Amino acid sequence: MKEKTLRLASVSIDSIDKKGNGVGSSLLDDTREIEVVVPFAIPGDIIRAKLGKKRKGAFFGSIDEIEKASSKRQEARCKHFGVCGGCRWQQMPYSEQLKIKDELVKQIFEPLINDKTCVHSIIPCDPNWGYRNKMEYSFSEDIKGNRYLGLIQDSSRGKVLNLTECHLVPPWFTNCMQEVREWWKNSNLKAYHPYSDKGSLRTLTLREGVRLGDRMAILTVSGNPEYVLSSSDIEDFVNVIINSSPVEKRGGNWSIFLRIQQVAKGMATNFYEMHLYGADYIREVLYLKEIPEPFLFHISPTAFFQPSLLQAEKLYSRVIELADIKKDSIVYDLYCGTGTLGIIAAKRAKHVVGIEVCPEAALDAKTNAKLNEIDNTTIFSGAVRHVLSQIKEEEKIGLPDIILIDPPRPGIDPVAMREILTLSTGKIVYVSCNPYTQFNDVKEFLQNGWKIESLQPVDQFAQTPHVENICVLSK
Repeated sequence: MKEKTLRLASVSIDSIDKKGNGVGSSLLDDTREIEVVVPFAIPGDIIRAKLGKKRKGAFFGSIDEIEKASSKRQEARCKHFGVCGGCRWQQMPYSEQLKIKDELVKQIFEPLINDKTCVHSIIPCDPNWGYRNKMEYSFSEDIKGNRYLGLIQDSSRGKVLNLTECHLVPPWFTNCMQEVREWWKNSNLKAYHPYSDKGSLRTLTLREGVRLGDRMAILTVSGNPEYVLSSSDIEDFVNVIINSSPVEKRGGNWSIFLRIQQVAKGMATNFYEMHLYGADYIREVLYLKEIPEPFLFHISPTAFFQPSLLQAEKLYSRVIELADIKKDSIVYDLYCGTGTLGIIAAKRAKHVVGIEVCPEAALDAKTNAKLNEIDNTTIFSGAVRHVLSQIKEEEKIGLPDIILIDPPRPGIDPVAMREILTLSTGKIVYVSCNPYTQFNDVKEFLQNGWKIESLQPVDQFAQTPHVENICVLSK
């Protein structure tokens, strides 16, 4: 077999791609100009890069040496930076990160906007370290029996890094994860291997209710009956969690779950939760601009909640402001999750209809409405595409004046889009964690008589290339 050798090239980085990689040009063999994508490089860097495969017209490279550092390059805070896939931009000042994200949203939507479109400046993430309230860690084991629990390495196809520090989460996350790693090393349990369907341990998820100090741990394991955890394994795990990270705030609670993931060839993946200890939810409190009363929310283990509490407050405050809800407004909250946005909107609206596909999250939404003494909401459990086709015929609910949309990363599915387009409404406020799929959806709205009023980028994930965007549409 012919031995493969990696070529080296000097690459001048001049831009950033949508995944946060540096992009630049180089002369290959001193004759042909090529485009090279280099993770962890930033504009202004001159990089000696190891060239890998060519993908979609560009070579994928890795940093061999920084020949000349960009004037904007800074020292990364984390020792794992450059290997860990958790964040890409620690080497870049936060002010530069914001400029790139701001410009990215403008570039994405440039084909759709005109002089009348208001593009607001990005809302910064503050604080921009230690802001995450949830993190999922992966278990892995190599052929030599070495055990790993941490985050996936960058560009590694699933290779796990044994983290010893992380600056995106509260310190107790890392401490707890390391204690679980030690527990695992002293046990006979094996990491799950997806190709062989052997082994037990898949992931460890940690969550926090910041304001009240609640903590949650979820151990996800294989549903293969040959690799079931014993009662002593489960008891040991619970004790490790409680003893490694005692709840610090008075009144705070631990919530611990075992989550069983059942996989069968040709069949849908099923999940089953087993409540092991403490409350079966964590609590979070939100304070919003111009609404005097705080909001209390219960969050189940599988329910979505914004990953940064303080940014969630800024995001929701801005959505409510842009929605301009009146006392007689009927509001539809699509993909409503635990009901956060809809419950906030209900303080100003006549009635709010929430739709959520995850049954646990929909139940949380109903519970949260009661907790906040909100009696003008109706929550439906089901897919948006199905529920909309059913409820628009019900006169007692009424058609919406305002639609709030906050879908998952893939955006609005085509059937749901068709249902939304049949609704007679005056305004849509579309929140997205993926401006690229949001662009495609907004383009379809424009083709059906809507127009963009404004765009509002929001940074939810400092030190990463991810950016949230709010798009306000009207007819």
